[in-house]
Amino acid sequence: MKSFNFSIDINCDVGEGADNEAQLFPLISSCNIACGGHAGDVDSMERVVRLAKKYQVKVGAHPSYPDRANFGRSAMAISPESLIHSIREQVSTLTAILQKEGIGLHHIKAHGALYHEIAKNTAQAENFLQAASVFGKDILIYAPYASTIGKKAIEHGFSTAREAFADRNYKADLSLVSRKHP
Repeated sequence: MKSFNFSIDINCDVGEGADNEAQLFPLISSCNIACGGHAGDVDSMERVVRLAKKYQVKVGAHPSYPDRANFGRSAMAISPESLIHSIREQVSTLTAILQKEGIGLHHIKAHGALYHEIAKNTAQAENFLQAASVFGKDILIYAPYASTIGKKAIEHGFSTAREAFADRNYKADLSLVSRKHP
């Protein structure tokens, strides 16, 4: 009989303005902290990082398109250079805070429209990985199962963690059903 080695990581998006992290952190093992693109600022990142440290929750960066007006849920026409710069800036802000607290960056997980785009679009996945590469290839890339970003991350030598959403529905092609639909 074949045995499988896997673990379940209970992960949650935080720092997005709900201010419920103190209730969530005792229940989760990792978090994705909004780092300014769709939500979050230095104050919220510092607060959430301190809570993560207190509860020993692994910290990941949650960069998005620089689109606070639409909460990062709309795809943007943005040059590859601007996107790479924005992702690096967002993650760098969080990593500076982590460094002050003596915590390492565990993973990077795209948010919203960027997450959906890199799941299928090779060029955007490559841009995302180029941005992420400056943080080291030992940083996990959280990616949907059978996604372009997951495949490209492995090709480029990144470690990946496949994920599934317990609170969302999936289409037959394994992409997420839009939040606009039941």
